[in-house]
Amino acid sequence: MSEFMKSLLKDILIAIVLATIILFFIRPTIVKQTSMQPTFNPNDYVILYKRAYAKKMPKRGDVIVFQSKLKDEKGKDKLLIKRVIGLPEDVISVRDNNLYINGKLYSEDYLNDGITPGFVDDLKVPDGEYFVMGDNRVVSLDSRSPEVGTIKKSQIKGKAVLRLFPFNKIKRF
Repeated sequence: MSEFMKSLLKDILIAIVLATIILFFIRPTIVKQTSMQPTFNPNDYVILYKRAYAKKMPKRGDVIVFQSKLKDEKGKDKLLIKRVIGLPEDVISVRDNNLYINGKLYSEDYLNDGITPGFVDDLKVPDGEYFVMGDNRVVSLDSRSPEVGTIKKSQIKGKAVLRLFPFNKIKRF
């Protein structure tokens, strides 16, 4: 076998291995909406770790992408990017522009406007489900709304681990 053929086969094998790793472990996604500002802006290119919750549970503060019940313009279930706020069995309340978790005021320094509008009256997060919200609470359609509600672990497509674009804002999460 010629050196050229050996080199070509080696390159093809490396490409196949890399493609397999990428398809199994990560998923690139582009943020479309403003509901996660200032953490993510429209057109930010984000890498999701698809296996993040294979053996563990999401933690409060994780930013996830999940399959919602909302429909996109093609009639498919819409993917949303939100932050995990409430864990299974937590009691979530929103009143007077403040978020309370298990009766305690919850402070969040990443919020766009520093407030959480709306009203949630002592909602107990069902076992195996999560309460999620965007960082731009004024415009975010999230678990405060019955159209989204709490989400099951099976709906989670991955954890946001890296912003790749824009290049001047590359960041690990």
